[in-house]
Parts: sequence; C-alpha cells; structure tokens
Amino acid sequence: MRANGTSLREAIGYGLLVTAVLILARVISAYAAMIATLIFRPSVAPRARSSKQRFFMPLLLGWTGMRGVVSLAAALSIPLVMNGTVIPQRHLILFITFVVILSTLLVQGLTLPYLIKRTKLFDAVLADAPEEVAKQQMKQGLKQHVYQFLKDKYEKEEHNREAMERILRHWEEKVNAADDSWMNERTKVIFIELLDVQREYLEKLNSGSEIDEDLIRSQLYQIDLEEERLRMI
Repeated sequence: MRANGTSLREAIGYGLLVTAVLILARVISAYAAMIATLIFRPSVAPRARSSKQRFFMPLLLGWTGMRGVVSLAAALSIPLVMNGTVIPQRHLILFITFVVILSTLLVQGLTLPYLIKRTKLFDAVLADAPEEVAKQQMKQGLKQHVYQFLKDKYEKEEHNREAMERILRHWEEKVNAADDSWMNERTKVIFIELLDVQREYLEKLNSGSEIDEDLIRSQLYQIDLEEERLRMI
C-alpha cells in the first residue's frame, strides 16, 4: 500500500469510513423496509408494546449487519492481474475489508447484547404465548365448542356425560383404528358431524384470532385425515 502512495493511517481511515457507510446504509434500509411494511402490509408488521420499541426495531436489525467470511472471500476473488495489468489497489481493498470485518465484529458484536437489553425489544416476544401454549388454547376451545354442541343436540340421546366424554377423548388422543371397536355406525355419524363442527370453529378462529394460521391449517389437516380414516372403518 505504501508503494502505491497510501499510508497505514489513510488505509485505516478508509476502512473506518467504509464501515460507517455500510452500517448507516443498512440501518436506513431497515427503516425503509419498516415504513414500506407499515404502508403496504400493516398486518404483517412486527408487533411492539409501544411506538418507542417499534422505532428501535430497525436500528437493532441494522446493527446486526456484521461482515465476515463472505466479505473476505469477495475481496480475495479480485485477481492480481487483469488483462496483463497489475491491479494497483488490490492490497488496499483487502486491508479495508479486514478493517470492516474487524470493526463490525468487535464494535457491533460486543455492543449488540447491550442494545438488546437496553431497548427491551424482545420483552414483547417473550410475553407472547409460545406455540405449544397456542396449541393448547386452540384445542381447549375446540373441546368446549364440541362439548357444547353435543350437549345441545344430543343431550337427550346421549343422556350420560360419560358417552360424550368418550367421544371427546377419542378425538383428543387420536386413538388408533385398532381401538375403534367401541364405535357403532350411529356413533361414527356423530363423530363425523363433530369434525364438521370443529372445521367451522377453526375457520371462525382463523378469521379473527392472533393464533398462527399455520397451526390452524395443521389442525384442519388432521381433521381431514381423521374423517378419511373414519369413513374407511
């Protein structure tokens, strides 16, 4: 680099300048993506407890843009000679890349935990119900809905609670075909009818609930499989 007229101080300055530009560009692009999402797809915008937390989300996302092996590989891919001419600034590019990698890994990497703790952005995420809890809530709602349907429509015919509980237990535990001997044709018709009731409940739940749509679709798929299995018995 010195042979090409670039001192070590100048090379370090170039590296720090490039690092600052890269970080700033990533933060700006993160804010631009957030604004575009809020305008065109507000339903998929990240949730936050306050406008302050939402403001810091793009900043934290931009701060995670650390450079590493890919940047170094791209710099090393520059040939020493091109068309018979030696590329004079190849060593400077390699040095700038090294400064960028070192700066982002040390500065951004070491300060990222502090920013996460300071902004408390993940508090809202941790407060959300995990997937297993959401599944349990959905299944509990299904059970109550189906039980109420059984009670309203078949209370006289299925006069004892044990019969209704047995049907519900069969659905919840996904009993194998080998354990379906207790089911007669009438019970099978009731059970298929219950599957339709469950579909209606899940469709209503999907239209106005915060439960992940994939969970609801997965449950609908299981209901379809259960109905096909029952029809084959």
